[in-house]
Amino acid sequence: MSEHIVVLGVFVADTAYRADRQPRMGETILGNSFALGPGGKGSNQSVAAAMAGGRVHFISRLGRDPFADMARATWAKAGVQPEITEDADSYTGAAYIFIEEATGNNAIIISPGAAGRISVDDVEARTELIATAKVFVTQLEQPMPAAHRALQIARAGGAITILNPAPAAAIAPEMLALCDYVTPNETEAEGITGIPVATVDDARRAAEALLESGVGTAIITLGEKGALFHDGKRSKLVPPFNAGPVVETTGAGDAFNGGFAAALARGTDPLEAVRFGCATAGISVTRPGTAPSMPSLAEINALLAG
Repeated sequence: MSEHIVVLGVFVADTAYRADRQPRMGETILGNSFALGPGGKGSNQSVAAAMAGGRVHFISRLGRDPFADMARATWAKAGVQPEITEDADSYTGAAYIFIEEATGNNAIIISPGAAGRISVDDVEARTELIATAKVFVTQLEQPMPAAHRALQIARAGGAITILNPAPAAAIAPEMLALCDYVTPNETEAEGITGIPVATVDDARRAAEALLESGVGTAIITLGEKGALFHDGKRSKLVPPFNAGPVVETTGAGDAFNGGFAAALARGTDPLEAVRFGCATAGISVTRPGTAPSMPSLAEINALLAG
């Protein structure tokens, strides 16, 4: 069994505009700032896992354009091995993010482009890579059939399977049954189980419902409360790590999933791997951006040793 991690997911270029308000139809207004950066849950998670010491392969689709160049540069810097289908008939995905200056509230349009065409064929072309992985990770930003097929291949090959069920969506029970770990936040946990998650006890009930639906272990991320690990034998709230003042929480879930995957790939006990994921997220929120905020293995270990 190899020690490598395979992530299936999407890359999008995040274009973030700050302004006092949104323009009305037909109106042009002046913005206060603009930022362009790499995004997409799968891409962010692959960067987080590689920065945290994992040997990571990322399966996705890109167009042939400047945003694709940005994607490749992002992965090269983090040490992620791209496994990319180039789609000349489409474009690399992009997100329009409007941020209201006074409140920080946002409104987002995502156009996935080539990543919206990730197919079962793309996955099956990389059967060997997925089947020999130590850990396989996916989310729900690419088409569901591709994620489902990849989980089947990973499970058949003996990989540890992680599903980050984001964004929230209905998931077939037979797909959940392929998952060793499912890592929703409060909203996503409610979306799958129908149980509103406001407290840690609610999270336990939702986690138990996930286990009943065939999931091996449920890990529900609870923001500033930390993360609940629940596998039927152990049910433990792992507290968050304070690594300094919070700058931006956008990539925290991706940091957690990437760090968690990297720790599992090294053979770390799952509960300890959750602590490692929480430390990874704790550092990431002290920095702006998503992929650029992911900490190094040395930084995570220093916080854990704290």
